[in-house]
Amino acid sequence: MAEQSNARTGTSASAGARRVAGQRRISVGQQAGDGVPRWLRTSAGVTWRLLVLLAGIGIVFYATAQVQLLFVAVFIAFVLTAVLRPLVDFYGRVMPRPLATALGLLSGFLVLAGMVFYVGYSVANQWQDLSRQFGDGIDQIVDFLENGPLPVSITNEQIAEWIDTGREWIQQHAGDLAGQAAASAGSVVEVFTAMALAVFCAIFFLARGQDMWTWFVNQLPATVRESWKTAGGAGWYTFSGYTRGTVIIAVTDGVLAFVLLSIIGVPLAAPLAVLVLIGAFIPLVGAPAAMVVAMIVALAANGALQAAVVGIGIALIGQFEGHVLQPLVMGKQVSLHPVVVALAVTGGTLTAGILGAVIAVPLVSVVWAIYSKFHQLDPPMDAEDATEDVQPVGDDAQDGPATD
Repeated sequence: MAEQSNARTGTSASAGARRVAGQRRISVGQQAGDGVPRWLRTSAGVTWRLLVLLAGIGIVFYATAQVQLLFVAVFIAFVLTAVLRPLVDFYGRVMPRPLATALGLLSGFLVLAGMVFYVGYSVANQWQDLSRQFGDGIDQIVDFLENGPLPVSITNEQIAEWIDTGREWIQQHAGDLAGQAAASAGSVVEVFTAMALAVFCAIFFLARGQDMWTWFVNQLPATVRESWKTAGGAGWYTFSGYTRGTVIIAVTDGVLAFVLLSIIGVPLAAPLAVLVLIGAFIPLVGAPAAMVVAMIVALAANGALQAAVVGIGIALIGQFEGHVLQPLVMGKQVSLHPVVVALAVTGGTLTAGILGAVIAVPLVSVVWAIYSKFHQLDPPMDAEDATEDVQPVGDDAQDGPATD
């Protein structure tokens, strides 16, 4: 009897427990206790983590803006190190490392100085002819605007009126322009300061860079050293590959542009080629801007036909760069989609002007390389698998989540 009583008691207790537990049925995607759906709880967790991440990025940008000169100097030092390190390593095979570093820096300086001297010499020799041709080109443009087939004609009187208006504006804002000139003079001092600091840092990076990195890794806890070594290796491999590849592509573009402009007979072919070379360091916008300047010079000197030929030729050089040089030189070191490059350049320009446009792509490339090194991808899906379930919401989906 006692055993039957205990059995009945246990059975009723179990049933009571089931009834208590079953008083509230939990639907799929809902967590017990607070009635908050699981998807909302997950979204909230992701949201506050993203907010914290964005706040950290904002603090980094703010701190960088406060020491912008220091950041620019270190960035230029890394660029010099990436470009000159193969040359210094080559010299280091037959001489001590400090002497190889000095010789490598001297070689780079001589190449840059020779380029600047050649451009200045070309401009000085052709400046008078270019001024005369430019004046003739302006007269042709004015004649076309006044007597050409355009539905709206512009007379010399209107042009003279615009010139007088511009002159009056300059006189009225002379004080502001003088203040901007003084600020520009201060910027020139900052530029020389940044370059001096960059060269100073580059000397130590080239001569003792490996020892400096080893010292830094040794300051970290042993548990995170491997991660830092992996991240540092991936980041430097991408940054150095991007920098050296950009230099090679820029020099190639400059040489091709010089040959093209020389064949066509455009004045100042060497300075314009150097402008194309410099423009290659600014993705997407640098080369087109240099092309426009070259077309204007060709238009002023040789007419509209020559300007069109210059535009087509430099556009072909751009296509050769994008489809042949970029994959051949860069390889897999920098694998960013053109949309990502465009967004990075735009964001960098809005944040820090031309400087931001120059440094945005290599920084994004380094971040993506480090992320890809640590991120483990799941098996990829085909395009058909990713889109086969895309369909309008049916009646079944509108009935709400299923319940257990």
